[in-house]
Amino acid sequence: MAEELHQLAFAKKAHLASREIIRSLVEKAREAAGIDDVSSQFMLSEWFNVVDAWQVTDLDQYTNVPRMGRRTRLGARQRERLSPVYERVRRSLHERRMTTPASLFATLTEYYASRNDKPFNHIVIDEAQDLGVAALRFLAAVAPDGSDALFFAGDIGQRIFQQPFSWKGLGIDVRGRSFTLRVNYRTSHQIRIAADRLLPASARDVDGLEDDRASTVSVFNGLPPEILIAAGEVEEIDKIAEFIRGSISDGIEPAAIGLFVRSRDELPRARAAAAGADVEATELTGRTEGTSGKISTGTMHFAKGLEFRVIAVMACDESVIPSQERIADVSDEMELDEVYSTERQLLYVAATRARDRLLISGVAPGSEFLSDMLGKV
Repeated sequence: MAEELHQLAFAKKAHLASREIIRSLVEKAREAAGIDDVSSQFMLSEWFNVVDAWQVTDLDQYTNVPRMGRRTRLGARQRERLSPVYERVRRSLHERRMTTPASLFATLTEYYASRNDKPFNHIVIDEAQDLGVAALRFLAAVAPDGSDALFFAGDIGQRIFQQPFSWKGLGIDVRGRSFTLRVNYRTSHQIRIAADRLLPASARDVDGLEDDRASTVSVFNGLPPEILIAAGEVEEIDKIAEFIRGSISDGIEPAAIGLFVRSRDELPRARAAAAGADVEATELTGRTEGTSGKISTGTMHFAKGLEFRVIAVMACDESVIPSQERIADVSDEMELDEVYSTERQLLYVAATRARDRLLISGVAPGSEFLSDMLGKV
């Protein structure tokens, strides 16, 4: 939506820089500034979670910006040293005529904030727990005045993209105007209980709103979910193929079956399992949906918002989830905790796409998260 509004407002396309481009620019700026006592991981994390997220453009803003969720403290002198690095990154992006999603949102926020003619009368936002600072400001700017202009739906337990921040601090206060849905119509009691073991019994957001999962109920029962720890990839692929064949034999249409993995690196294992089940598969990309007569495969992120009668989540290996790449980019302990939390929530999202049957598998010893799901359901 933001890219389309940018095209309409400025008659030109916004060119978004990839994470790898940003990583390269931050590293080059760090080297040019001669900073060798601050890791590139910290500098990159600070860019994404603080500087770019809050659209910090000068030292004064950097000095006063909230660094919520950042255990590493930065004094005034440290911020003064790092500020020119980020200024160089911004300048490099400008020279390349590139922008970031946060900058795109900020540009549109400034454009629409002072205009009376808004592009929408009402805005409904699903998956609101994954909104970032710049995105929330943007939505407030493109919505008209009125108590019913914005409607948010979300689940704290499914936050997989953003670090927490105060909505109230940005002028979006939903306290006293929100309520929690307690009846689950999509997932069986057995699958929901097992998946809930991945999350805290109660979660509280930055503004004090609490989500207590203990009072949620499912309206139907089903088979207990299965957790498979295979000796190797071949055994896992064979077991998943058997699981798919058995589901189809029981009358479940292929289009009602989903097969998900943590990242694109594990997709070949999913394709091999589909081939072993002698069934065609279509890959979900965010722009494509399931196809009649074919099972759906994809990464866990693309499972969000979908529903299947049968789900297999495979390749949940020790080295796969939590993501070792994300852990390698961690700059402090608090951020490590955040990575573990969102990785747990990602597996929770994939597991709760299943209505009737769920199989989660990995190669021994398996992800540490799988032990939390084991036990009597």
